[in-house]
Amino acid sequence: MAFPPGFLDELRARVGLADLVGRRVRLVRKGREYGGLCPFHNEKTPSFYVVEDKGFFHCFGCGAHGDAIGYVMRAENLDFIEAVERLAGEAGLQVPQQTPLERERAQRQKTLLEALAAAAEFYEKQLWLPAGARAREYLVRRDLDEETIRRFRLGWAPDDRQALRRALSGEFPEALLHDAGLVRVPDDSGTPYDYFRGRVIFPIGDRAGRVIAFGGRTIGDDQPKYLNSPDTPVFEKGRVLYGWSLARANLGRDGDAGGHGIIVAEGYMDVIALHRAGFGGAVAPLGTALTEAQLHELWRLMPEPVLCFDGDSAGQRAALRALNRALPLLQPGRSLRFATLPPSEDPDSVIRTGGPSAFAEILAAARPLSEVLWQAELSARPIDTPERRADFERRLMAQAALIADRTVQNEYRRFLRDRLFALSRPRTARPSTAARSGRFAPPAAAIAPGPPPPLPRHPRRMQHEILLCLLIEHPFLIEEKREEAIEFDFPEPDLARLKTAILQIEDLPAGLDAGAVRQHLGESGFTLTVDAIFSSSRMHAAGLLGGPDPDQVRRGWSHIVGMMRRDENRAELASAAEDLARNSSPEALAKLHALSTQERPEDLPDEGGAPGAPVDFGRLTG
Repeated sequence: MAFPPGFLDELRARVGLADLVGRRVRLVRKGREYGGLCPFHNEKTPSFYVVEDKGFFHCFGCGAHGDAIGYVMRAENLDFIEAVERLAGEAGLQVPQQTPLERERAQRQKTLLEALAAAAEFYEKQLWLPAGARAREYLVRRDLDEETIRRFRLGWAPDDRQALRRALSGEFPEALLHDAGLVRVPDDSGTPYDYFRGRVIFPIGDRAGRVIAFGGRTIGDDQPKYLNSPDTPVFEKGRVLYGWSLARANLGRDGDAGGHGIIVAEGYMDVIALHRAGFGGAVAPLGTALTEAQLHELWRLMPEPVLCFDGDSAGQRAALRALNRALPLLQPGRSLRFATLPPSEDPDSVIRTGGPSAFAEILAAARPLSEVLWQAELSARPIDTPERRADFERRLMAQAALIADRTVQNEYRRFLRDRLFALSRPRTARPSTAARSGRFAPPAAAIAPGPPPPLPRHPRRMQHEILLCLLIEHPFLIEEKREEAIEFDFPEPDLARLKTAILQIEDLPAGLDAGAVRQHLGESGFTLTVDAIFSSSRMHAAGLLGGPDPDQVRRGWSHIVGMMRRDENRAELASAAEDLARNSSPEALAKLHALSTQERPEDLPDEGGAPGAPVDFGRLTG
């Protein structure tokens, strides 16, 4: 029984292979892969791997290999048809009935792909003929060389209304060319004419790289500037990303597309410029806001792709639309980050004026979705009265409620409430001794309502950086101190992401050194963050990189952890004192008393440092 090609592709796309295998096998994430004990032969050392983004499993012990369908066939002893039916039922897909009509439709779909492939070849040839000179000049002005033009199979659609139709009509029926979106039929049923005319052509591929549609850009003043193929039996604009197959191939070659991951730009030229500059994970939607289907396509490639839309107001609106579309779909470990371009700039212009390093800096400053959500609501309207602040909190909690996954929703509620608390602290700070004594009153301007100040650098950031440096430089701590590290919430987004990446390094082989940990983090996109926290001269002065013996390292770790716990306790104590000043209730008094007795527990090091501590961490962290 033969299935239409698109059906099996859709089935594999909807089935998460790691989730499917994880029902029977305990899988442990290892970088971009998952490992575990093979379910098809007895083994004590894991040799079974699931490569989620490529959709296959492989066992190095027994040689078992296949996709989701093959896994179900082996695991449940089913034949191919039964396995397809089982997975289709779980994925909510109806299995096509192979009637003569269905077989004819499947064959027709294949023929559509053949017609589109022939059209791509036609457009490519036209670009290099004398008639394509104007298009070549345009591409050269956009800094594209011949190798890049040929790699992306760019072409030229002549101004002639019948050029493509004449070239293909001898091989493909007129109706087929129409169904493939290559020709148009006038409303008055006159002579069909080519869909693309006088435009630079960008072939659009499916996951396998097969041409399924085209984008065309005018090089004159014609409107619209960009034109995409109409939807066809093999092309649905809202389910396709330009450059997807190339991005997947680059991820497969080096694990992280050059260390920069998946980048979502706005247009064809941005994607091509990014690939040419070494950002091999660049993709783009096809002139529309990101759809749910496209978000799932992105997450098939990487857990946290970076959206990098144009710096103008339209680009920022597109980013917010993407945020709102993604919010209900967030899952543990699956989100988006947002890179902000300078006004009036796009990725192509940034690279042409500042080179790849300028764009790399923009990527390094990408903010997580949670930060963008907070800032968007914060800047939406003033919060200078109690009522407006209450409305601000209501809006934030309403946004968090949109997240379907309860674990992620709860984490967002906690993050937003922490931000609300931090935002309110400058307004509730205790007055100085002079102010309390009445010797002077603050000027009216100092207490007048106004926009909240920007959040300052976290006062304990240096402590957090030292903790991460210790984990990286002494990998044995990752296993020994995992629970303690998990206990601390880092409010700095860059450090929080780095901590998560470090703690996800599981099943550490014996003797793993700091260089291997750094290499793994670099391959996961954390090179700039790691370099930044290790570059401080204070780190070197403290001797963190000198490799002391394990007992000294453990004492240093305990000292930093103790200081962090004490500082957190003091922050809670100050907050409780402020609460008591505002509300003299028995509950507030009891809370203050309880915290007061916990401020300096005996098991925490004193201000001067833990006895025998080899490093003066106190002078580093203040």
